[in-house]
Amino acid sequence: MTAAPAFPAPNDIGRRARSENFEVAGLVLGPRTRATLLAIYGFARLVDELGDAAEGDRLAALDAAEAELDRAYAGQPRNETFRRLAAAIASADLPREPFARLIEANRRDQVQHEYATFDDLLGYCALSANPVGELVLTAFGVATADRVALSDDVCSALQVIEHIQDVREDAEAGRIYLPLEDRARFGVALEDLTARAASTPLRALLAFECDRAAALLRSGAPLVASLHGRARVAVAGYVGGGIATLEAIAAANYDVLDVTPSSSRFARALATVRALRGGR
Repeated sequence: MTAAPAFPAPNDIGRRARSENFEVAGLVLGPRTRATLLAIYGFARLVDELGDAAEGDRLAALDAAEAELDRAYAGQPRNETFRRLAAAIASADLPREPFARLIEANRRDQVQHEYATFDDLLGYCALSANPVGELVLTAFGVATADRVALSDDVCSALQVIEHIQDVREDAEAGRIYLPLEDRARFGVALEDLTARAASTPLRALLAFECDRAAALLRSGAPLVASLHGRARVAVAGYVGGGIATLEAIAAANYDVLDVTPSSSRFARALATVRALRGGR
């Protein structure tokens, strides 16, 4: 019998679904939904870790993860992360395709290290972020085509915000998620991305990208109003987390290089209440 792949432990992996976005939402979840969401995020963090830091052939490691995903759907998981996922799949009838897109996003990271336009970046977000939103809605039993479309805007916004926070980290890893045409427009050089402090051109570029992320959040905000109960509060927590992070970046005058701007728990809770009330 073939041994199970030695994937990283769930508690030691990745950065997807930053705690400030999950924290508020997580407070209102019932145990079944919480277990399902933790299984989804455990999988997402695992494939992120394989794509970002696995030793050796990362594409082969991602292929192994997809094989384990198939085993989870067949009810034969061998790894703890995938055992949790198999239980969530059975409990919430989670579709396979969004998980496959998360793997594909990390495959793309191995071969594509920058994006020419913002539309190109949004194409990447459709693989790396939007599937999580679809799975969250499915976990709550509220996924519809209209809601998934709104969720895509919210998730793409959160992914763009994460890229803005992680400019230095990504650049030092050889990945640049600030679009090439935008960098050229604002006169941002590669060395600006790893400087001790953000240059004036970089601050202007990041303010521009934050405005784009805010527009996506506003576009997706009607998703909150379409929901009820725990799903409504949880999704408002994601939207509020994104709003609060944008406010923290603006308060830092768009310098994300010296210290990564992050929002306080109070700011996230307040932004979540605003999202629930339809405020901006």
